[in-house]
Amino acid sequence: MLGVTKQSESLGDVALVDWPEPDARPGHVVLEVLSAGICGTDLHIYRNVYASNPPVVLGHEVCGRVVRMGEGVDSGLQGRRFVAETFFATCGACAHCRDGRPNLCRQRQSIGSHVNGAMTDLVEVPVRNLHEVPENIGDAAASLAEPLACVMNSLFGETSHIEPGQKVLVIGPGAIGLIAAQVAGVQGAEVTLRGTEADTARLQLARQIGFETSTVGDVLPEESFDVVVECSGNGHGYADALNFACRSGRIAQMGLGGKPATLPTDLICYKELTITSGFASTPRSWKRAMRLMHGDSLTLKPLVTDVMPVRAWEKAFDHSFNADGVKFVLAPGD
Repeated sequence: MLGVTKQSESLGDVALVDWPEPDARPGHVVLEVLSAGICGTDLHIYRNVYASNPPVVLGHEVCGRVVRMGEGVDSGLQGRRFVAETFFATCGACAHCRDGRPNLCRQRQSIGSHVNGAMTDLVEVPVRNLHEVPENIGDAAASLAEPLACVMNSLFGETSHIEPGQKVLVIGPGAIGLIAAQVAGVQGAEVTLRGTEADTARLQLARQIGFETSTVGDVLPEESFDVVVECSGNGHGYADALNFACRSGRIAQMGLGGKPATLPTDLICYKELTITSGFASTPRSWKRAMRLMHGDSLTLKPLVTDVMPVRAWEKAFDHSFNADGVKFVLAPGD
């Protein structure tokens, strides 16, 4: 089977490589891949700004159907459609694992970066990671479950949340930003999405979904938002977050820039800002995400710009690098 493979630690060096089909080990299943979303992490791996263990098949935003089951797996899962949490293995003994935060385990191995991922025909995942897909959600939209789980991890914690009536600014109207805006809206917040001139189409989609929008250059009152969700990964976005957050406000940092940025950090002190973040997802955030997916409060299908065959991965990656849409998804077949 052909898989989009990071072949070495050299810059780029991604190609279609023929791999043997995986077997299901005890406690694992093999999914027939129905869709695999292209994430910013995949682009970072391509550019060598996110760690991976090459050679490895990319792709961790997966929707698939169970076709093989290892020892100890319920045979009733056969043929059913699932999305999957991304961690493949952790130590299980560190403080983070014991606290239900395997995303922070130093020995964490994830599909699509440390072990083979979903940009191919078949992928092996632990059965404990499976979440069944609601019937009313298509394969491509279902692959957005993983970024939704990441958003839930970043926006909600033991001491962080979003309350009805709060003013929320989301900087960066990509897939993560558009999902974060919807999650904040579900909580009853007043949401504005902010982007650049290059984000015109994305901001139009945001307005169609029902959000207020702003473009860099528009005048927004400083210190006017209770929560700022920074999804751009851009130094200007970081600075805007510090400026637009109100006194005693909160910034949820989600965007990854891959390089240092010079910021007006004195504002953190002057305004007594709280900065929170979230790396990847946790079992808890997945449960929150799936509860939303099983409802009807999210608009996910329009976020999928195009579904392209795995063989066209280069074109799909180019579109993703150029931000030509919101989310590009790969699927096996021609």
